[in-house]
Amino acid sequence: MAHSASGKSAFWFIILSIFFGNFMSILSSTTINVAFPIFLKDFHAELGEVQWMITGFLLATGIVAPVVGYFGDRWSYKRVYIGALTGFTLFSVLCTVAWSIESLVSFRIMQGVFSGLIIPTTMTMIYQFIEKERQAFAMSLWSLSSMLAPAFGPTLGGWLTEYFGWQSLFLLNLPIGITAIAVAFKCLPYQRAFRSKSFDLPGFITVLISSSLLILSFSEVNHWGWTSWKTLTCLLVGASTLTYFIRRELSLEEPLLNLSVFQSSRFTYSLLINCIITASLYSGTFLIPVFLQDIQQSTPLHTALVLLPGSLVMALFSPIVGKLYSRIGPFWLIMSGIALLIVSNLELSHITLQASHTYVAAWMTLRYVGIALAFMPVMNAGMSSIPKEKSGHASSVTNWVRQATGALSIGVFSSMLAARSLTHQNELGGSSLAREMGMTLGVQDVFMTATVICVAAIPLTFILKERRSKQKLVAEQSG
Repeated sequence: MAHSASGKSAFWFIILSIFFGNFMSILSSTTINVAFPIFLKDFHAELGEVQWMITGFLLATGIVAPVVGYFGDRWSYKRVYIGALTGFTLFSVLCTVAWSIESLVSFRIMQGVFSGLIIPTTMTMIYQFIEKERQAFAMSLWSLSSMLAPAFGPTLGGWLTEYFGWQSLFLLNLPIGITAIAVAFKCLPYQRAFRSKSFDLPGFITVLISSSLLILSFSEVNHWGWTSWKTLTCLLVGASTLTYFIRRELSLEEPLLNLSVFQSSRFTYSLLINCIITASLYSGTFLIPVFLQDIQQSTPLHTALVLLPGSLVMALFSPIVGKLYSRIGPFWLIMSGIALLIVSNLELSHITLQASHTYVAAWMTLRYVGIALAFMPVMNAGMSSIPKEKSGHASSVTNWVRQATGALSIGVFSSMLAARSLTHQNELGGSSLAREMGMTLGVQDVFMTATVICVAAIPLTFILKERRSKQKLVAEQSG
């Protein structure tokens, strides 16, 4: 355990091990978007087939998240992590030798499975291996690895694709993966696995079915429509199996996913705020590329450069927030972050067809500062309230719910954008600018919706503060 590791150097070795894997996992989901036209051409594929490289990857990461806690308890998180890194690296190499779009999508989905193991495992190891007083700073560095990848991913992906071909996007993971595996073997401390427990096969099957159907329906709803038989069937069956899974897990002494973490109201309120921040994050990452590319006709590389300053600033703020957390606690950081999100979303809800790229970059940068201020404190506020032996299950729940929230957010925002844009176009008549103006007004409407969603986080943050004060008082009295 971390307590037996020696001092400051042990801390940095553990962080280095976690950083490499988390960075590689997230980088792989951000580099391939710009290569879509190349995949379409090289494999003579349809857009719907190529989009499954994204949809399938996200789907796979979401459906394995609930079982990470069980696997970590059963085999130890170090072994799960090294196994996930190995699998991810192997399927990255297999992607480079794909002979058809079907084989490439299959390898990407398997990449997603191992990515879904990596992200919650790295978070759990912070709370398993690192002493409590340094966990907030460690989480800020974990967040840094999560933010650097999307900051450089699109630009790096465009450059690699242009000069070295699409295969380079996957070969990039080979040196990173091998380094991550070597560092993890060497630097992660030995961890004794918890006592063996039986595997809940019915729970495993139902959580896979429910996660798959719900995330799939959220991801594809813009193509299928909210009232289509595909969407309604997926939602109904997914919700039914999820209800069965939850009831089953609550009745078992040794559940696959320990839902008793929700008995901590601090964890529950933190997760709700986390979902709101996630929805706000996805609104910007979805809307701004649509505005710049579909409305203002910018190139993907130019779009990535417009978003780059905000991503870099967000990455820069992560370790600073980690230091501030130990001094002032989570409340003011979360409130400041939410305030910046509200202001920036509100300003972007007035975006015009003539908006300059400097204007967009400036307000997106402010949004990213808000996310940096709020994201880690919310995450750590919830996770730190959970006992160490349940941290793996809390991490599984957090990543599972966030993945579903991300898929739902994109589905809702894309449907809303399509509907509101069409309404505005019909109101504007048949002028040549009707489409661009209609879509711009649709973007405004969705940003206003994101603003309202962010406002809902304010009362939850005050409740979180009260819960922390009560816990602190109880701790002092018991001490």
